[in-house]
Amino acid sequence: MTESRLSALEIMTKLVSFPTVSSDSNLDLVTWVEEYLASNGIKSFRQYDQTGEKASIFAHAGPYESGGIVLSGHTDVVPIVGQDWYSDPWTVIKADGKYYGRGVCDMKGFDALAIWALVEANYRGVKRPLQLALSYDEEVGCLGAPPMIEKMLELLPKASAVIVGEPSAMHPVTAHKGGIGYGMHVIGFEVHSSIAHTGVSAIMSGAKIIDWANEINTANSIAEPTEIAAIFDPPYTTAHIGMIKGGTAHNITAKDCHFSVDFRVSADEKPDCWYDKLMTKVAEVEKDMKAVRSEARIDVTQGFFVPGLRPEADGEAEMLVRQITGDNGTHVVSYGTEAGQFQDQGYSAVICGPGDIAQAHQPNEFIEIAQFKAGQDFMLSLLDRLENS
Repeated sequence: MTESRLSALEIMTKLVSFPTVSSDSNLDLVTWVEEYLASNGIKSFRQYDQTGEKASIFAHAGPYESGGIVLSGHTDVVPIVGQDWYSDPWTVIKADGKYYGRGVCDMKGFDALAIWALVEANYRGVKRPLQLALSYDEEVGCLGAPPMIEKMLELLPKASAVIVGEPSAMHPVTAHKGGIGYGMHVIGFEVHSSIAHTGVSAIMSGAKIIDWANEINTANSIAEPTEIAAIFDPPYTTAHIGMIKGGTAHNITAKDCHFSVDFRVSADEKPDCWYDKLMTKVAEVEKDMKAVRSEARIDVTQGFFVPGLRPEADGEAEMLVRQITGDNGTHVVSYGTEAGQFQDQGYSAVICGPGDIAQAHQPNEFIEIAQFKAGQDFMLSLLDRLENS
């Protein structure tokens, strides 16, 4: 590979050209990043998933010592299927003061700025280390970050602060909700619907759990929020069912029903408590099912788990970002990121990245050029601090 030293825009253009939808491999992108960093004198490391078809990539620039700063992002993007794009999603287009393309906002724009900053840090000879961490499968539950973080702790000096570059319009976000999800497989017993009382409808039984989720949302919405929950919108834990499938025909009690139950959990709550509440309801519904047919049951499988990002008292990451941006406001979000996963491993963490989260996952996704420039200005200020530490 004979790449020259690229601009942040050139790097973003290259990253977007790789269609790294979560369902597909990201190894072409990882290989390109690995070779580009190597061509600029930076060694990187991979951490593969169980299939070997995806990998995280992380790297270190500057003195080989602890106490550095991590720039963290993800390489995967959401699908374009069913979306009406005016241009090729995998080509960055400049128009109307914006860059268009899948991932420019969420979050290959930040990834490009982080790669650019790492190379600059290496050439500058910074006195304080800078690290890059790009994970896989963030869009399907932040699955790639935990094993990546474990590998980073094994192979690199431990940094002290992490900046996760999810789009926040360059505001420092100091807290986000956690997330936990469970796959539900309701197994009923098929009979003709004219004698439905002798069978068990998996759909109608599953509906009781879905209705329970509605009841949870109503109860939580009218309860007095805790101090931490009150800073979020909405100021309470929410339950959600996003997909459901099941049944064979309109006149047969459904044998199977599949759906997921997901919780967006306030950062001060233990996700396990919602598992316990869910399983209490599952046991209640299953008991009624088995009273009709002993074969009927409900299988529950663990899905994703993303810990919340908790506000830190005098957190290093927050203080650093506030010093650079000059923003002392209170900013929190209800979506999840790997920031809580880094925090659980002893890092100080904050979210700060260019772009508006409202553009994430949308057709004709864009990032304003002014936001991309603000992200690069942030990186320049960060590099100055690392150089003069």
